[in-house]
Amino acid sequence: MDKSKVANITSVLQEQRVFPPTKELSRQAHIKSLAEYRALYSESIRSPERFWARQAKTELVWFKPWSKVLQWKLPIAKWFVGGKLNVSHNCLDRHLDTPIANKAALIWEGEPAADGKPGEERVFTYRQLHREVCRFANVLKKHGLQKGDRAIIYLPMVPEAAIAMLACARIGAVHSVVFGGFSAQSVADRIADSQARMVITADGGFRRGAVVPLKRNVDEALTIKDANGHLLAKSIERVIVLRRAQNEIQMETGRDFWWHEEIGKVDAASAPEKMDSEAPLFILYTSGSTGKPKGILHTTAGYLLGVKLTMKYVFDLKETDVFWCTADVGWVTGHSYVVYGPLANGGTSLMYEGAPNWPEPDRFWHIVSKYRVNVLYTAPTAIRAFMKWGVDWPKRHDLSSLRLLGTVGEPINPEAWIWYHEIIGGKRCPIVDTWWQTETGAIMITPLPGAIPTKPGSATLPFFGVLPEVVDEAGVVVPRNSGGKLAIRKPWPSMLRGIWGDPQRYKEIYWSEIKGSYFTGDGARQDKDGYFWIVGRIDDVLNVAGHRIGTAEVESALVSNQKVAEAAVVGRPDDLKGQALVAFVTLKTGVPAEASLREELRNHVSKEIGPVAKPDDIRFAEALPKTRSGKIMRRLLKQIAAGGEIKGDTTTLEDFSVLARLSAVEE
Repeated sequence: MDKSKVANITSVLQEQRVFPPTKELSRQAHIKSLAEYRALYSESIRSPERFWARQAKTELVWFKPWSKVLQWKLPIAKWFVGGKLNVSHNCLDRHLDTPIANKAALIWEGEPAADGKPGEERVFTYRQLHREVCRFANVLKKHGLQKGDRAIIYLPMVPEAAIAMLACARIGAVHSVVFGGFSAQSVADRIADSQARMVITADGGFRRGAVVPLKRNVDEALTIKDANGHLLAKSIERVIVLRRAQNEIQMETGRDFWWHEEIGKVDAASAPEKMDSEAPLFILYTSGSTGKPKGILHTTAGYLLGVKLTMKYVFDLKETDVFWCTADVGWVTGHSYVVYGPLANGGTSLMYEGAPNWPEPDRFWHIVSKYRVNVLYTAPTAIRAFMKWGVDWPKRHDLSSLRLLGTVGEPINPEAWIWYHEIIGGKRCPIVDTWWQTETGAIMITPLPGAIPTKPGSATLPFFGVLPEVVDEAGVVVPRNSGGKLAIRKPWPSMLRGIWGDPQRYKEIYWSEIKGSYFTGDGARQDKDGYFWIVGRIDDVLNVAGHRIGTAEVESALVSNQKVAEAAVVGRPDDLKGQALVAFVTLKTGVPAEASLREELRNHVSKEIGPVAKPDDIRFAEALPKTRSGKIMRRLLKQIAAGGEIKGDTTTLEDFSVLARLSAVEE
């Protein structure tokens, strides 16, 4: 048997539908045609330094110009070498002498109360946001935080999260936002790795009517010891506490200070630090396979240019738009497309604190209608949940303000794409299915809505300056319509600059798998038109009887059945095949989980993508184990499928009862 063929990924998804942009959309778009996209893309690959120099000069405000566009010594990139600027200045100050100064920068809606009482509403104009950021920057300085120091931000989804990020950027401190759903241990681990001097937190946050005890978690984190009995978080000197949930907390004299009290002791003038283009901006931790979190480092100029340009062109941002990215600021999507991307462009960014189905499953559609949202950017997991809840919920609301829809976080299956297009977009809104990662900083493969025809399930074509290829185990490009590993061949401005404190790990994880290239960790294929189809993480590619099959494609086939709302496919060891496919399936509301349906769904997958992908086992589940951000925790499903006990951290689970119910399901 030809080993190289076995090593490559068998891509089985077939999708023929194409949706070209309307003439009206193209006429009004920033990039108006496929020819215009191709000309700019070609220049960005042929003459990257000239292309990026022009973009950096046009898009960003500099205190001092750079001397060299790119210094590249694999795997270390330095962009706009010698230049000086400030991210906070580029997001706020630059707008103050323009009409944008009095435009809404942030619109925030809090979670509704359990008794149905509406959530709070707050709006900050650019001038008001600038004032709040300057005041908080002065609080940080007053408490000893200096340029280059690290601060942990562990807050609910409130405006102060964005204010804290921008204030850190203003004084040159490095922020590390820890998602509010993470445990005390997670906070302690991140403090230990970054050697942070300060934690910015809240008494608590709200989630589905309950209080998340953030300050109590911080207090616990500051007492956790390592295996040698040493405090993990001994570097912390100050804890600044926002009053949010009014829950009872302990305040330690000399260490803990109330945000509202400290903000009253400082003035509202704070000059932005002149930061080197390569100065660290933030560390964002992602889970590592070793259990030790990876601190992904992003720097100043390249990251900001990446998020500013993608925000402008991918979402075709207009001055009058209300833009809503539903991600939490604890994730990179929240950094790039709730805070830095929208504000750098002078846009209006909507933030929402609560869950999509609290108190009812129409929460998102209520907000879209209320604020006349124009661009909605959310995750396929959320879309599949909306599908499960049924069309009656969105149909109660006027969604006519929407003109563009986006997806992020994982591949979107064609069935969910079409539902999103028809039910939410009213068949008039283009969908930008964006592929990127925490490590890439900004969107990498995506349609440009006025220029690139879309295909349901495909992220389509690369953004400017991005050179992706699908390669085999040896790093050789595979033929079109073959599966392989997704690699990026050239450096790009918003790329990660390393893993905090661990340059060797950075080289090993991202630059050793495919010689001379960045390895994304994803499997993909390119079709005859050059469009990219992401088949999921290589870790989620299963070896079934000599075929390497991406679980995302099997899940997509299952969800294409009208009775299925959501599916997660994992592997379990199998003596004959190597791995057997186990599908956990959530049915649409009102569909009974009958034994005959198992066989119907197995045959449906076989018909859709071939017998090799037919699940060996289908288990019906009321719900799948998910994090609060909506990601399915496949690690836990693999353990259940293999009949093992649940191991590892489960603190990020949204609903712990899901695990118990799944474990009790008969095979």
